[in-house]
Amino acid sequence: MHIDLGGKAALVTGAARGIGRAIAENLARAGASVLLADVDAAALDQTRSAIEQAGGTAATFAGDLTRADAPQQCVEALLRSYGGIDIVVNNAGYTWDSVIQKTTDEQFQAMLDIHVIAPFRLLRAASEFIRSQAKREKEESRTVTRKVVNITSISGTDGNAGQAGYASGKAAVIGLTKTLAKEWGRYNVTVNAVGFGLIDTRLIQPMDNPETAVTIGERHVRVGMQEATREAALSHVPLGRLGTPQDAANAVFFFCSPLSDYITGEVLICGGGIHF
Repeated sequence: MHIDLGGKAALVTGAARGIGRAIAENLARAGASVLLADVDAAALDQTRSAIEQAGGTAATFAGDLTRADAPQQCVEALLRSYGGIDIVVNNAGYTWDSVIQKTTDEQFQAMLDIHVIAPFRLLRAASEFIRSQAKREKEESRTVTRKVVNITSISGTDGNAGQAGYASGKAAVIGLTKTLAKEWGRYNVTVNAVGFGLIDTRLIQPMDNPETAVTIGERHVRVGMQEATREAALSHVPLGRLGTPQDAANAVFFFCSPLSDYITGEVLICGGGIHF
């Protein structure tokens, strides 16, 4: 079945690489015009070029979404670029792990800032356009379904040792998702979440992999997993393999497509069957 998203304006955060890039590429292939948002300007440009070379339409917003003013600026960039808001995917995020006695206030707050506060601010910024458009469409007897997909994790649904901050942020975004589903149903917006398990990105690479050294603003953070922990977790995946960024993006695409028009307030786990 071919899904046509022609004429749709989409925003994907954390779109420069990995899962976010795969999500953006799926949307662009289906015909959506996509604003790619990420803190890494150079990687953003590479992703935009790849999408355009494949015949898609993309623009970029380079900035740190944990800055208080950045989500509003991002929404304004989407409206300037494409004149509307049809799909929002809150995918940006990273891990900064420690057992609780070693977790600093800064570390814990950083996980809340990127995983739930940034999505909250972005959706609040989008609300004025979404509400006004929905009211206008209702007056014109037109039905337009818009989509919000927030990204969570099995750490948020199940908890995970060493991830008090990350798990708390990912659990909080589920509450945001279910609340917005109730508030925005009247505007014909579906709001769902996809929770990932072990997806093969730099967030679960062995700690000695250079790709796990990540710079977020002025912070230098080591993402990734200890090799022994990674192998032990993989042994509990019923499907017997790591997920790919494309596996993850396909689950998100379902919630961005008309196939899910009567589904809202739900959490879909894309993890090959694993639960912590």
